[in-house]
Amino acid sequence: MPDMAEIVHRRRERRADLRRQHDSRLRAAGLGLGYVFSIALAVVIFASVFAYADLTRGLPSIDQLPILLNQRDGLLLQPTRVYERTGERVVFVFAPSDAARVYIPFASLPQSLVDATLAASDPRFNSHPGYTLSGLDNPDSHPTLAQKLAYDLLLFAEPPSLKRALRERLLAAQIAARYGKNQIIEWYVNSANYGNYAFGIESAAELYFDKPATQLTLAESAVLAAAAEAPSLNPIDAPEAASQRARETLLVMQALEMTEDLPAPPPFPHREKRDQGEEAFVNLALTQLSTRFDRQRIERGGLNVVSTLDYGLQKSAACLTQIYVRRLARRPADESDCGAARVLPALPQTGLANPSASALVLDPRDGQILALVGETDLQGTSAFLAARNPGSLLTPFIYLTGFARGLGPASLVWDIPRGDIQNPDRAFHGPMRLRLALANDYLAPALDVMDQMGAGNAVAAARSFGLDLAPGADFVRASPPQNLLDLSAAYATFAALGLRNGQKFADAIQPASVLRVESVDGALWLDWSQPESQSVVSPQLAYLMDNALSDASARWPSWGNPNLTETGVPAAFKSGWTGASDAWAVGYTPARLAAVWTGNPPSSAEEETALSPRVPAGLWSALMRAANESLPPSSWTPPAGVTQMDVCDPSGLLPTADCPEVVREVFVNGFEPAQGDNLFRGYVVNRETGLLATVFTPPELTERRAYMSVPEEARQWAAAAGIPVAPEAYDAIQPPAPNPNVHIAAPALFAEVSGRVQIVGAAMGSGFQYYRILVGEGLNPHAWRQIGADAETPVVNGLLAEWDTTGLSGLYAIQLAVVYEDERVETAVTLVTVNR
Repeated sequence: MPDMAEIVHRRRERRADLRRQHDSRLRAAGLGLGYVFSIALAVVIFASVFAYADLTRGLPSIDQLPILLNQRDGLLLQPTRVYERTGERVVFVFAPSDAARVYIPFASLPQSLVDATLAASDPRFNSHPGYTLSGLDNPDSHPTLAQKLAYDLLLFAEPPSLKRALRERLLAAQIAARYGKNQIIEWYVNSANYGNYAFGIESAAELYFDKPATQLTLAESAVLAAAAEAPSLNPIDAPEAASQRARETLLVMQALEMTEDLPAPPPFPHREKRDQGEEAFVNLALTQLSTRFDRQRIERGGLNVVSTLDYGLQKSAACLTQIYVRRLARRPADESDCGAARVLPALPQTGLANPSASALVLDPRDGQILALVGETDLQGTSAFLAARNPGSLLTPFIYLTGFARGLGPASLVWDIPRGDIQNPDRAFHGPMRLRLALANDYLAPALDVMDQMGAGNAVAAARSFGLDLAPGADFVRASPPQNLLDLSAAYATFAALGLRNGQKFADAIQPASVLRVESVDGALWLDWSQPESQSVVSPQLAYLMDNALSDASARWPSWGNPNLTETGVPAAFKSGWTGASDAWAVGYTPARLAAVWTGNPPSSAEEETALSPRVPAGLWSALMRAANESLPPSSWTPPAGVTQMDVCDPSGLLPTADCPEVVREVFVNGFEPAQGDNLFRGYVVNRETGLLATVFTPPELTERRAYMSVPEEARQWAAAAGIPVAPEAYDAIQPPAPNPNVHIAAPALFAEVSGRVQIVGAAMGSGFQYYRILVGEGLNPHAWRQIGADAETPVVNGLLAEWDTTGLSGLYAIQLAVVYEDERVETAVTLVTVNR
């Protein structure tokens, strides 16, 4: 048994072992935690480096700022200018005047302007390092001047995001650190947008107060500082709002102890809105460029935009439109500077209360817009093209759907009353080829074709041409509004034989207004000189449409001859009739398309006046002449797969003896007619009684007449139109006195026969040569069939022939014809009913 000392020793050893084990576990845990912490720290460091690298990847250099805003030759000191297509003539300047902007250094800025700018845009300017973290979640928030510079001049092309907000603040910190606060203020006031394309404080001071920026008062400085924060609320466009915002800016200045004075808002000089003449075109160009660049960056300056505009044609289009509107209202117009006005025709409808019009010319071959006039009324010209009711301008897309399914310009359609549908001439015209219904805006045939082909298919066809239509849209009764540009682009696709030419905007090819964009130092920003193309419809179907719409004679029933649509240049033409206050005219050659909208909106006390299709046609005629003045005539060459052939008008089928008129028509191969005309059928009648002739009607009284085969649904129209109806009754049967030398004794008149029938009678007489027996179906057969051969032996009351009626039934005529040596022919006829 161990002694007490040994027991104590062992206990101590066990306690030491336990302590050692505990310490070992602690050391192991500590090492593990250390490893985890080290890994986490490494991950954080790596993620931070990666995030920073991603944040700064492609970050613009702040070295660009002195290049853009150098006092002597900064790029932004030149306003953005828009040139016509040759690049020689300026047509629009994004500035109050076509001159270089004046740069004001910080030392020359009025202190009141500096203080007002800080109060309005960056009240904590002196207490932050160029940026703040507030507003990170608001992509439109740029709360410091340095951040505004970073966004406006360096990050304008980046989409809104948290990443852009962080990059903006990073750049702002760099700008403040490198260039200092005074330089930030100087650059900001010399590049800020003060409204009405007044970029920079000197431009704004001259525009709004007729003085240089160095002479601005405290009140004027407050007005301009507030306008820089909201350029649309400027003294010209919103004078009351501009005054109110100036007062608010002065209150902030007072709170910041920048001033003790609260002067009243200054008076604003009266200025008319500047009209540079091509604002609708420039607005479109700016909209199209905005799909590639920030709109305000384009307006800010430093760019030269070479447009597609034909300056001479634009001037002609503008003055023609203005003069035409004034003529429609019977107002005097100055035509001295508008040579194209000499071809304006006499007006078909005048004395309009509120006439307005817009016009467009483009080249279908490349989709370039050559002239564009915004909506023009008696007060002036706007910069926009509103969507309007297109009316019958959409019917070609209904017929195109039919073309794709076998119809063509030659197809028979019926213009007959249908519900409440009315034609422009308030009349209906019966059967016609489809090309006439299309050319004359007869609407019932369009509805019939749409019913046959399905409204959904017609809508899909129009949508493929770029028109904005909802599924199920009613083309004829309630046409969805469309604008002039979209409709012109759709028709230009026909002109280009199914190709849509232009430039791609938002995944769709549209007519283009810009050729190229360069910075003032010559750097190329954009080149749209080469068009993009997309096939919309086959050349064959497009040619059918071009052929039908360019058929001048097809328009004569409603337009007369000569008429406004005939300009001396072979051109396709389509009017848009709405039965209301909108009317359209679109026409084109392979090289030029011109489109015109006219309107006469009623005042609240007036009833709506329906505009005649001739109203826009008058302006279109003059515009088309101007557009084609220097071009040789051109037309469409039929593409492979299209053929021409003679058909009967109006059925579009093969001509027959009864066809009233034969015309030349076009077809897609495989869809040519194979059967004869069945709309008109010839009948032999007694010309005195008008009844159907029989074999007993004296030959000298018979004549062949062609009658229209009117379907059931058109009979009411036919009766009202006085269309002759084929007779159904036969002429009275009066057999001639029997001839003893030439007669049929059996079978008797109207006898019933069957099987093999013996024909008995006499065939003889002086000079007898031979006789023959013929049979034909009906009271007055169209065709006769000979029974047996000619018989050269006279018969005296004997058997003439034997006729096998097996398989026949109905009424038949039996004719005996005796030929004499003097070429005289004597006949005898009887009628029988054959029973099977």
